[in-house]
Amino acid sequence: MLWSSLVGALALVAPTNALIRFGCSQLVVDRLDPLVQPGVEPSAHLHQIVGGNTFNVTMDPNNDIASMATCTTCQFSEDFSNYWTAVLFFKHKNGTYKRVPQIGNLGFDNANGGMTIYYMQDALYNMNQSSKVTAFKKGFRMIVGNPTITTKEDARKFRQITYTCLQDMATRGPETMEFPTSYCPAGILANVRFPTCWDGKNLDSPNHASHMAYPISGTFESGGPCPDSHPVRVPQLFYETNWDTREFKDLWPADGTSPLTWSQNGMGTDREGYGSHADYVFGWKGDALQRAMDSNCYVNCTTLKTQTMEEQNKCSLANVVKEPIDGWLPQLPGNPTG
Repeated sequence: MLWSSLVGALALVAPTNALIRFGCSQLVVDRLDPLVQPGVEPSAHLHQIVGGNTFNVTMDPNNDIASMATCTTCQFSEDFSNYWTAVLFFKHKNGTYKRVPQIGNLGFDNANGGMTIYYMQDALYNMNQSSKVTAFKKGFRMIVGNPTITTKEDARKFRQITYTCLQDMATRGPETMEFPTSYCPAGILANVRFPTCWDGKNLDSPNHASHMAYPISGTFESGGPCPDSHPVRVPQLFYETNWDTREFKDLWPADGTSPLTWSQNGMGTDREGYGSHADYVFGWKGDALQRAMDSNCYVNCTTLKTQTMEEQNKCSLANVVKEPIDGWLPQLPGNPTG
């Protein structure tokens, strides 16, 4: 089903549903990681970041980034959160690398790259978004995935970090745990879904992950119960990044191997894409996110303030780390070893 048809059908469902889907244009692509390597400049590998312009090398958890920010790259203008992932590169057969550009998702065609962000009460394509969820709090942050993972067995620990080979911009399946090995006519969609059960106490944890958990049985989408250790059901946070691989069509290997690599994979140990990972720092203004989750917000949301695509595209940050990240490079930025 095309996304436009899906949205039209979802608009007819009962007014107890809450699922918001919105585009966030590119804020900056830089070698900073204020969660894993706070204060370190540069960090080990390159990231692509969207959201509020308070993003910086430290991201002090005591700061209210929603009140400090002056702009956001996200459509909902009360969202000054920061969302980021590693950066995708194409590896030429001669050993050089080129950053894969990003394009706006379906419905966000004029976005300056970036990502599509979802907050959901239930499954993405569920017509009945009715579960009660507790919005994240000021100071909350988390990470999902692990950049050092190189095997499918280890990758299974993180549910629903996947890839979709786009036949056109409306393609939404199948999803695979591995990079597509054949050329994808409309690019590659990288999907990241975060855990949905919170311990209800800690806004963060030393590894930025243990304060979160998956349902003890079943899945978030099937209404699986949260474990006693993490009893609070929070929204399903979901990132989609459209990586535009079309310029590499004539360079794609014919032997079935993937030419793609994440920015942390300087030694080439992860040829399958298992090391995909993502970071989140909450920065919604006031109770805006909770109001949205408690309202009849399905994709669009009149409860929230919005800005134009032109306005969100104008919000940006200058690179802190001055180094080449575009064009054909002899090695990945930072030449990471993981």
